[in-house]
Amino acid sequence: QVQLMESGGGSVQAGGTLRLTCRINRHASLMAWFRQSPQKEREGVAAIRRGSNSPLYGDSAKGRFTIAFDSSRNILYLHLNNLKPDDTGLYTCAASSIDERPILSAQKYNYWGQGTQVTVSS
Repeated sequence: QVQLMESGGGSVQAGGTLRLTCRINRHASLMAWFRQSPQKEREGVAAIRRGSNSPLYGDSAKGRFTIAFDSSRNILYLHLNNLKPDDTGLYTCAASSIDERPILSAQKYNYWGQGTQVTVSS
């Protein structure tokens, strides 16, 4: 059973930065970050394939967020820069044991963490 645990969320002002961390206890081939707020549907933020340097970003993340995976420690990161109030939400990491290209469809992931809250004030 793959287990994921996020940390690093918090409250920041617009323009601020955060680094989210997701610790994964077992091997996973495909990993991603999703986010959701009460006003919006779940949204894929970024995805990365183990061993690949070609991540996939959702439109809202391009140019501001960076996903990275430390395979030696099995830790997934999401660096959030230039945060905006619209970025507020519960950020959740997800993983799949299937080795395939990065994708931001939630149905492709069968392991999920509990999420970490990000709140951005104007």
